[in-house]
Amino acid sequence: MNLSRAFTEHPASVGESYSRHCVCAFGFGARMVMAGFACMIHAMLPFLFVRTGSRAIAELNERMIANRPAAPQALTSTTRLPS
Repeated sequence: MNLSRAFTEHPASVGESYSRHCVCAFGFGARMVMAGFACMIHAMLPFLFVRTGSRAIAELNERMIANRPAAPQALTSTTRLPS
């Protein structure tokens, strides 16, 4: 695999440029880290961040699946994601 293809193949498969994919993936990661911290705090103090984790999952799913430009196929609960 050549170097250029390594950076563009996956973003193109989800209908994004490399730079757009980089921004979106970084945003997803940051959101997941913040939600993860909230969940860990919730584990110790269950009265805090009661809906933060589930809200983050729902939001990220909506952003990734429903709003993806030129999504190659709709994902369902039985669809296996490529590794």
